[in-house]
Amino acid sequence: MEDRKQSSLTTLLIGLDAACLEVLEPLFEADALPNLQTLFEDGVYAPLESQVPPWTASAWPSLYTGMNPGKHGVFGFLSFDGYDADVVNATDVRQWTLWELLDYHGLRSVVVNVPVTAPPRSFDGALIPGYVGPEDPPCHPAGLLDDVREEIGTYRIYPHKPERRGDEAYTELVRMRGEAFRYLADRFSPDFGFVEFQQTDTVFHERPDDLDLVRTVYEEVDTQIGLILDSTSPQNVFVVSDHGMGRYDKYEFRVNEFLRDEGYVSVRHGGSGMPSWVSIQKRGLEKGQFEAEEDRSAGTLNAAMAVAARYGLTTQRITSVLRTLGLAKYVARFVPTDVKRAGTTQVDFPSSRAYMRDLIELGIRINLEGREPSGTVSKDEYEDVRRELIDALKDVRTPDGEVLFEDVAPREKYFHGPEAHNAVDIVLVPSNYDHYLSAQLYGEQFGEPTESWNHKRWGVVAAHGEAIDSSASLEGAHLYDITPTILATYGLPHDEQMDGEPLPVVSGVAPTSYPTFEPVERVKTNDTEVEDRLANLGYLE
Repeated sequence: MEDRKQSSLTTLLIGLDAACLEVLEPLFEADALPNLQTLFEDGVYAPLESQVPPWTASAWPSLYTGMNPGKHGVFGFLSFDGYDADVVNATDVRQWTLWELLDYHGLRSVVVNVPVTAPPRSFDGALIPGYVGPEDPPCHPAGLLDDVREEIGTYRIYPHKPERRGDEAYTELVRMRGEAFRYLADRFSPDFGFVEFQQTDTVFHERPDDLDLVRTVYEEVDTQIGLILDSTSPQNVFVVSDHGMGRYDKYEFRVNEFLRDEGYVSVRHGGSGMPSWVSIQKRGLEKGQFEAEEDRSAGTLNAAMAVAARYGLTTQRITSVLRTLGLAKYVARFVPTDVKRAGTTQVDFPSSRAYMRDLIELGIRINLEGREPSGTVSKDEYEDVRRELIDALKDVRTPDGEVLFEDVAPREKYFHGPEAHNAVDIVLVPSNYDHYLSAQLYGEQFGEPTESWNHKRWGVVAAHGEAIDSSASLEGAHLYDITPTILATYGLPHDEQMDGEPLPVVSGVAPTSYPTFEPVERVKTNDTEVEDRLANLGYLE
């Protein structure tokens, strides 16, 4: 890499969603990833500790702000307003991003496919949003996406027909990221570059246990990394992931079922709200054998499912019957989501005392009076209720007699800052992340994991380049340390409010105080296509 020509790019940050040594090392041993392997072996690398919860929508903002979710404000894929939820977007990120801090110092950036960046805020450079943005997201500057598509051909955030994805669809999306970044780097001559590859995560959710396809995806990522390095010649390169990936081979624990048995959760049958029916699809109701009739009224179906629910015929029970009869795979996948929700036993949030709102949050929210619209727990009761729940959950054992949680803690242990009040009140950390937590109600507390592969706490970080001391260690690196470390490669200080600090592979700079971030008014996502994509990957139930 030393022979590559010099360019404007001081530091390149490559994001590999869900990458970890457990996935990478077998590919290195097979000589499948020559460019990544060179970066790792000629530089320095180590496991990278993610945050709690270790999920994409919250972890990437933690990485690019250097702060915990209690400061930046994104705790999962959903933003809550009372009992109502919406998919998060960049207006939920309530701190300066790495590229905005670089802009403050007069440096230009190109950012491609980074999650939770739509709609983008103004800065010197270019940005194409990534995951949870709409298919045709607003970019910065305006009109940029049209320019990219004209230059490289089609560019999409998501696959064209996700239900019919062949192997080439994965590599096509990877290729688009590389081509778009190279075009924008050439056009804007940035000081900093950030490109994220999402398919290294998606492949495990959509095609679990297809390790041949995993290798194919990583090989295409490696090819694109090589092309980016050749065309941009960065002085320093960091490879980071937001979390790891591994098998979930223990149990699924239905948190709301536990809370229901303990008397904290009340339920209702039918109607709108969360959780929805979409997780049923992940439990064996396979796609596409026969389809719902297009001329059938969704309203009629919705009413019929609601009536059935009042008589106890919920979609959970329908699923159980179909599975027993061997007919689950023939269920139509085109039943509208609101119809599915109408037939689901749901948590009645206003009437409950505590509940799990969303599986990705990894925790329990108490229905606190004065904070929630219909709070049922008084402020005087709050700490007693929280303590009782923590004690009860610490005692939960799996059917095998093993401890279910490695930690059950008040939110203050993991979240602090001006947005911490939006977090769960009780944080749940499954033992080694081998257990899957669900917010659904299925009549039993334990079952088989909905997802056979899912997120783990430990990702990976690698660093290589002129500003990198490869004799130093990256052991103990945390997600929050990445932004302070990147800033240090420019000789710039990180914000004293950040929870991370420069890693010892760079020459650190003392922190400073940056201008206070003034949050913009939140814009609603309100995008059912984005919700469906998240549901199909198991991020929403």
